[in-house]
Amino acid sequence: MRLKLDENFSQQSAAFLRKAGHDVMTVREERLGGAEDDAVFAACVAERRALITLDHDFGNVIRFPPATSYGIVVIELPPGQPPGAVQVGLATFLGALKLNPLANALWIVEPGRVRIHQPDELDDLG
Repeated sequence: MRLKLDENFSQQSAAFLRKAGHDVMTVREERLGGAEDDAVFAACVAERRALITLDHDFGNVIRFPPATSYGIVVIELPPGQPPGAVQVGLATFLGALKLNPLANALWIVEPGRVRIHQPDELDDLG
């Protein structure tokens, strides 16, 4: 799958996803660090990549309509989580990806579950 990691992820996260067999580019690698969210979203659409981010702003389905994207994944981390929590969130995402299509959907990945918002439904994988 073609993925773009937002600037709030490390190179370790990119390597983790690449090792799982995904085509990953990062916002930093594409020199979009500090770019407006709209520019990042537009780049994802143009490149046919799903976005993975820690930025809750991308959960706004009016501003960033999932139906026009290749998928948006917001990793939710509770306050005070250790650095390894990001890898756990990414592993949770990869597990759900084996069972569900990402294109045209917004996924909220939380500890222990993935909420999937598609244009016509809200699904909870517990």
